[in-house]
Amino acid sequence: MDGLDRWRDNSPRGSQRRKLSFQPTGSWIPPDQEQKPAAPFEISKTKRILQVIVAVIYCLLAAGIVFGYAALKPVLINEGVYRDQCTSEELEKGVRVCAQQEIRLNLMFTIAAVVTNVNALPVGTILDRYGPRISGFVGCFFLALGALSMAFADSLPFDGYIPGYLFLALGGPFVFISSFQLSNTFPRYSGLILALLTGAFDTSSAVFLIYRLIYQASNERFRPRHFFLVYLAVPAFILVAEIFLMPSGSYKTVGEMVTQAKDNSSTLAPHDEHESSNGVDQHDNNTIRDPEHQHHDDPTDEASRLLGIDAKKQSKDEQRKRSISGVWGALHGQSAWQQIRSPWFLLITLFTVVQMIRINYFVATIRPQYEYLLQGYNKAVQVNSFFDIALPAGGVISVPFVGLVLDHTSTPFVLTLLVTVATIIGVLGNIGEMWAAYVNVCLFVVYRPFYYTAVSDYAAKVFGFATFGKVYGLIICLAGLFNFIQSGLDTLKHGPFHDDPRPINYVLLIVGAVTGSLLVGYVNWRSRTIQREQLEEEAEEARQVLMPGADREQVERDHGHESYGTS
Repeated sequence: MDGLDRWRDNSPRGSQRRKLSFQPTGSWIPPDQEQKPAAPFEISKTKRILQVIVAVIYCLLAAGIVFGYAALKPVLINEGVYRDQCTSEELEKGVRVCAQQEIRLNLMFTIAAVVTNVNALPVGTILDRYGPRISGFVGCFFLALGALSMAFADSLPFDGYIPGYLFLALGGPFVFISSFQLSNTFPRYSGLILALLTGAFDTSSAVFLIYRLIYQASNERFRPRHFFLVYLAVPAFILVAEIFLMPSGSYKTVGEMVTQAKDNSSTLAPHDEHESSNGVDQHDNNTIRDPEHQHHDDPTDEASRLLGIDAKKQSKDEQRKRSISGVWGALHGQSAWQQIRSPWFLLITLFTVVQMIRINYFVATIRPQYEYLLQGYNKAVQVNSFFDIALPAGGVISVPFVGLVLDHTSTPFVLTLLVTVATIIGVLGNIGEMWAAYVNVCLFVVYRPFYYTAVSDYAAKVFGFATFGKVYGLIICLAGLFNFIQSGLDTLKHGPFHDDPRPINYVLLIVGAVTGSLLVGYVNWRSRTIQREQLEEEAEEARQVLMPGADREQVERDHGHESYGTS
């Protein structure tokens, strides 16, 4: 208890508290050079509504379009992209897609998926240093460069598809992550706004689906060059929005507003005492003071009035969620290095690496996998077409259910559910039946957003917000880098396994089940330990609580028997 008290005493207070940083590597610049956040009530309600609507629209068009690769891939194959990688024998046989062509196309997506995850490092740094507007400008630049590279890839003296898709992957996170701060425009609805932005990210994979449908409806006349030239309107739209509508700095969070109210209260209190000592009647003083400063007795009430929320109720709700989680505060107060060396970090990182490989490998190879499993190209096309629609739809549909599960169940239960669903998906992915394929796709499109959200929720509850950027950023960065293994898996599938996806699927299934079981077992054990320690602390504190009506001075005074025989 003494160590805990010392930690609390050393924790920053008031304006010393740092806001949650998007920069995984910590602050590298003096605080006075960073973007100063704005209070939401300083901006008109109409403008804030427009900012949210526009952000949702451009996230829908740009945030995660590279994950619509499964819909774009058939178009690229039909256009003969990387057909020059085929051997003369494959060309003579007239195969729809040859092995090296498949590997090269999937490499394009693999690099984009890796960059999307690793990109959290520079995005966080630029966002903290220069603010959301500059981050938006950078995103516009990469999106425009990616669209131009994809449009003229077949005319460039080098391979323009891989760098073009890479630039699209770079631009998305700059646009998406810089929009998170808009959840503070209406603190009462911050969860809804974040859900809309997250849903827009998941749904943005439908952009390439829409293009593929247009491509097919136009009898293949609306070629990729035409589409990507038209797509240049998206970064142009974002650029105009950033210049004329979006804030240059991030909005203040609820915590920052409450802290500001407390700081204002603490600075007003000595002033009031000074006025009273100089003979100024407190009642008269209140009558001449600006009405804006008359409610500082309770900083929480002041924050509630300014933000339009019940801060006390929100605090109780947060406390309830923490107690339900079972792991809240497990490593809070420790340095990032101490947290990274713990089993909490190692096990969640291993599980995340395996699951991210499984997810992105399935997205990249769904059609050839089911072409082999179902022994028919047309059946594989049906499953692929269903997947193209279900992937964005699943992201939107799952948002409210994911929130309910995370807020009302313990972290050990959430992890157990993750491992169970992942195992079921792995089993279904090896069954060569249409019903299994459709069930597998339905589970997959719901599991994907649930998995990503659960990992970030785990990191926040276990490691805390003080190191969230560093620790969570490192988890996602490492998982992204390991996605390069997909290229090796493609080579194995087309080589020794003769296009059979089952050996790789079984290996990933077993490794995922083992790492998941280790994670669930450890977290369950530590959760019970934490709960037992909390009960012991509460029992210790209860012993020190006075009986109702007891006189503290009488209880704490020296009694004769305590000094008897010693003086």
